[in-house]
Amino acid sequence: MTTVVTKSGKTIKVIEESEKDIDLTESDEEMDTRAVEAVKAAIEKARVCKKPIAGYDNEKKAAYIEYANGERKYAE
Repeated sequence: MTTVVTKSGKTIKVIEESEKDIDLTESDEEMDTRAVEAVKAAIEKARVCKKPIAGYDNEKKAAYIEYANGERKYAE
C-alpha cells in the first residue's frame, strides 16, 4: 500500500491489486466497482459526443489527448 498526501493535506491510501482482498471491505469494493464503471461511462459519452479524451500510453510512458478522428497528441 502506498500513501499519497494531496495539496489540501488529505491522505489517500493506494492499494495494489494484490492487496485488494486483505484491505478492502465489501462496501469499499462496491464503491471501487461503481467508480470504475462511472469512468468507463464518461469516456464512452465523450467518444459519442466526439470530444477529446485524455489517456496514458503505458508503452511510451506518456500522457496523450485522443481526438475523435483517432489522432493522438502526446504531452511533452
